[in-house]
Amino acid sequence: MSHSLTKIWIHAIFGTKEREPLIKDSFEKELYERISAKLKNEYGSLLYEVNGTKDHIHLLFLLNPNYSLVDIIKNLKGETSHWINQNKFLSNKFAWQSGYGAFSVSESNIENLIKYIKNQKEHHKKVSFLEEYNLFLKKYGFNFENR
Repeated sequence: MSHSLTKIWIHAIFGTKEREPLIKDSFEKELYERISAKLKNEYGSLLYEVNGTKDHIHLLFLLNPNYSLVDIIKNLKGETSHWINQNKFLSNKFAWQSGYGAFSVSESNIENLIKYIKNQKEHHKKVSFLEEYNLFLKKYGFNFENR
């Protein structure tokens, strides 16, 4: 075969440092637009859905195989932290937690995941970010809690 073909859906989740409620309504939409533009323009990856709450976000995007996932997430988090702080959207300093979760998603689960991401604010009225994250770890076979 002369061409390489890939289609790797990634569900990425990352939270604010210490799970502080730092993502404010006043800049949330701009933050999501910035993430989308950075994924598209710098990494050739298309963002299909993004949403979250005041202490974390979920992204669903197609991974461009020319870039490593760790570099994409590291740069997204670094650039958006810098942008939030430079624009003084908060009186205190904004930072993301050092880690993240990223999971591959089957094509057959994309529609359900999009609905799930769109419904984050309602979902988290019932389930905390920590509870949710531990459920993801368990679902994907990680055997530790409170990570």
